[in-house]
Amino acid sequence: MSEGRLAGKVVLITGIGSGMGRVTAELFAAEGATVVGCGLSAEGSTETARRIEAAGGIIDATAPVDLSDRTQVAAWIDGAAERHGRIDVLYNNASMPKFGPFADQPVEDYDFTIRNELDLVWHACQLAWPHLAAVRGAIVNIASVAGLQGARALPQAAHAAAKGGVLALTRQLAAEGVAAGIRVNSVCPGVMGTPPILRMYEELGDAAPVASIVERTIDGRPGDPKAVAWAGLYLASDEATWVTGANIVVDGGAGAYM
Repeated sequence: MSEGRLAGKVVLITGIGSGMGRVTAELFAAEGATVVGCGLSAEGSTETARRIEAAGGIIDATAPVDLSDRTQVAAWIDGAAERHGRIDVLYNNASMPKFGPFADQPVEDYDFTIRNELDLVWHACQLAWPHLAAVRGAIVNIASVAGLQGARALPQAAHAAAKGGVLALTRQLAAEGVAAGIRVNSVCPGVMGTPPILRMYEELGDAAPVASIVERTIDGRPGDPKAVAWAGLYLASDEATWVTGANIVVDGGAGAYM
């Protein structure tokens, strides 16, 4: 781990309690990072920390942290900087959308989704910015292919609006980050085999709303969440020193053809 791709780096990761966040935290720790993670679920975050420590990695986990509450985000980020002396990477993984048909979705669901998919990225980026500028660090934002194209079978207008905002914010922060020496990039996952998607398939099988998307992937299955983590690892590492304002699509090819 002392010779890993993230050796010596302090990496903040949001939403480590399960799914892509847990997998990413495990991979980054295995690559030598000191992972400073947070999540809403204390139980989930504790389990992630246990797994990383059992594998010999270093993790500093805090939960619960409500990332839609700017005060809590500030306390988490400033505390991390104080304890570890620096912040090299901010990895915005956490996301909590509500789905529903555009014509009928309550405005409360829209507000909730924007707050928990776009606002939390804004807050974390802005609050971590001075720490990242001090070391010429990097931001990796997890967006979604929902921010790139529509899906006829999946009612996701609020989610699409939020993730489209994450992509636009990423590009603008990359532009403003040049002066500060901060690289800002994003990853767009497709349908990944996270716990909610796997539960959806268990309940609905081929009638799952995402089935028409998944059948266009290279292997006809939801993606391995670790594929997203590998893309994020590249963008977080010094291998991507000359990469900013970029977006990597990890969707099994589903969006590449009709």
